[in-house]
Amino acid sequence: MASKARRVLSAQGVSKTYQMGDVEVHALQDVDAVLREGEFLVLLGASGSGKSTLLNILGGLDSATSGQVQFRDTDLSGASDYQLTQYRRKHVGFVFQFYNLIPSLTAKENVALVTEIADDPMDPAEALDLVGLGARMDHFPAQLSGGEQQRVAIARAVAKRPSILLCDEPTGALDFQTGLVVLKVIERINRELGAATAVITHNASIAEMADHVITLSDGRVTSDTMNTSRKAPEELRW
Repeated sequence: MASKARRVLSAQGVSKTYQMGDVEVHALQDVDAVLREGEFLVLLGASGSGKSTLLNILGGLDSATSGQVQFRDTDLSGASDYQLTQYRRKHVGFVFQFYNLIPSLTAKENVALVTEIADDPMDPAEALDLVGLGARMDHFPAQLSGGEQQRVAIARAVAKRPSILLCDEPTGALDFQTGLVVLKVIERINRELGAATAVITHNASIAEMADHVITLSDGRVTSDTMNTSRKAPEELRW
């Protein structure tokens, strides 16, 4: 991925401090990060390094204590709750470690929840076809494996055609083979739809499939590198 690709989302000097009684917890400290158009970015680091805090701020689920977050030409710093809601609704797809599917709805109905509020959505069946679940669209979550449920969650995230796809430990609850299937789906979404994609992981091997790797430790960026030899998911060993 050439570094000249257009910048979609950036954080500049972002810090996040939580007050825990009399103690201040510095979850992020002066972090810079850039996500470019069509890029596959991995945020790498151990538990507690600040990865999820950064992802939540980039996705408009949380606000920084200080610093600037910018989506294209829009400054999200100091945005109201309504403005952040509109940003998330129109531009961001989220995939979490746990699938957050509604048990009483089929796969297709779970995806349709998002398409009903999007400006230019895919048909839910098209989104499920994209993740290889076209034949399972009428199944309920309890009738699907963990990997299939995660793919429904990915279909739900991409059905609104987001500019940005943010994934927080999407393989964390899955075994190796199932996780590999999920990574292949995320990579396909990144390549075919061109969504700027950021994936959180503590697994250094997964970083080998990225265009761009940012490593965090104790709330700080310790490494920010471009990868010139991106691997396919099936080439990974972890």
